[in-house]
Amino acid sequence: SVTNMFTSIVGNVFGFKALRALRLEDLRIPPAYSKTFQGPPHGIQVERDKLNKYGRPLLGCTIKPKLGLSAKNYGRAVYECLRGGLDFTKDDENVNSQPFMRWRDRFLFCAEAIYKAQAETGEIKGHYLNATAGTCEEM
Repeated sequence: SVTNMFTSIVGNVFGFKALRALRLEDLRIPPAYSKTFQGPPHGIQVERDKLNKYGRPLLGCTIKPKLGLSAKNYGRAVYECLRGGLDFTKDDENVNSQPFMRWRDRFLFCAEAIYKAQAETGEIKGHYLNATAGTCEEM
């Protein structure tokens, strides 16, 4: 997907600590490939409405480490963050369905974490799952 390609190139490469200087000067994406990305479905107002949070910044984080956690431990990290006061958590852009943490398992443990944190805090919480894949059928 265009989203995965772009975040992998820009997000990961620019994050290498060994690089002292780097500048992306050009990125050419074939038109047929770019047509697969329709853009974000909505903006910040919809997110505020869904989370019922207004008049302040939304607080969130990316779950780390991005690799190595089981789906259960990943869900536990989501719960701890949400219970600790964050409004939302999100998958790292490179987290997808892996042998040690399948997408469906991660989804189920994250859903459990959200429900538990909401019940304990009385606030609406959220988690943004990476659902990118090579094709719509894979998603």
